[in-house]
Amino acid sequence: MAFDARVLILAADDGRIGPLAEGLDALGWRTVTARDLASAAATLQDFPLEAAIIDIASFAPDAALRLRAAAEPRRLPVLVVGARPDTIEGADLVMSAPPHPAQAALRLEQLVRASIAEEEYHLRTTTFSLRGVDLTARPDDEAPLRILAAGSADRRFLALSNLLTAQGVEVIAAPTPYTAFDYLHESPFDAAVLWGAEDHAPALSIASGMKRNTRLYHIPLMLYLRGQTEMGLSELFNRGFADVSAADTPEDETAERLLALAAAHRRHLSIRRALDSVRSLDVMDPTTGLFTPELFAAHLGRIAEGARARRRPLSVCVLRVRETEAVAWARQGSWLDRAMPQIGAMVSRLVRIEDTPARLAKEVFALALPATHAAQARLAAERIAAVIGCTAFDAGSERSPFVAEFDVGVAEMREGEAPGALLERASADLFEQTR
Repeated sequence: MAFDARVLILAADDGRIGPLAEGLDALGWRTVTARDLASAAATLQDFPLEAAIIDIASFAPDAALRLRAAAEPRRLPVLVVGARPDTIEGADLVMSAPPHPAQAALRLEQLVRASIAEEEYHLRTTTFSLRGVDLTARPDDEAPLRILAAGSADRRFLALSNLLTAQGVEVIAAPTPYTAFDYLHESPFDAAVLWGAEDHAPALSIASGMKRNTRLYHIPLMLYLRGQTEMGLSELFNRGFADVSAADTPEDETAERLLALAAAHRRHLSIRRALDSVRSLDVMDPTTGLFTPELFAAHLGRIAEGARARRRPLSVCVLRVRETEAVAWARQGSWLDRAMPQIGAMVSRLVRIEDTPARLAKEVFALALPATHAAQARLAAERIAAVIGCTAFDAGSERSPFVAEFDVGVAEMREGEAPGALLERASADLFEQTR
């Protein structure tokens, strides 16, 4: 059994699910297979697997629920293959046939990240509730889902729209790419489904335009194929589609998959808004809106406890403004202090929703990155430092704008290590890197 496996496959045999497992292995999503529920539950107890795929043909409809329970307190995303959506409980995604490996890898990445964000949201809710701050979702999160349906009207496309409308979804039809972008710029959407004509040109045009727009980039896109396509599915997913529904996929399955995308996107935005809402509160650093040292220490303890219970990695990064001649002059003239609100805002926006940014000292920042190994954490911290390092800050009329570069230190939590010791090791690594 591979210790680096990430996905549990529950299947009585490899007949239907074997090619998918091989494809996931090749894409870096190493799999381990269990032939029965008891073995699957034991595997989840023994290894910190990130997701599960079930070939439901030989198992009861509650198999997904039982796997989720076996993985607790780690939230386990589950993809079920071989069933209709209305026959399965507890699954994040249900498909009648095995997906393309590239499609499965993309959805697994989304589902795993959403699970980690959900875990962090609950941890942070506890941290702030102890300080009298409520992070519950806002009332507008209960509004009907809004989905853009772009493309010429067709019987199957209309059937899909009718199914979505029957489930309370507000479906907005856009017959051309021009009208689609008009709608997208006028109001928010939770997802978009694009009708794939013979040449896919309109759908590809919309997808390309959305992925170049920072405001529209994260809206999940589904391509609904009219027939066979000459383009490979891997290429379609590289074009920015979160899901591709084949021409022979039942309309109700397509609707459920689209609803799952839209609901996940809505939930992600809800969590982001809730976590961002605290930036102006008294418990946060007044200059940057980031966690204060005391709040960060308290929350880091909670994150570390959660990481141990869920057997997920945890890394901490420390970023300190590098001493340069330009920074020394900017500090003397208080220009560095004036740049701190913008730097803090950039740090906040450049981290993932599940990451916790803090200001430890006047020119020192820290990041707590759950479910992240040290190498990945260093790349993330260096990327943030590079983006800030490319930004010019005002230094008054007497001098040209200055840039703030950062030194970076990283540490990954060891078994039994206290949160304070983890932070100290990250700081020690920073000093080691600057020698």
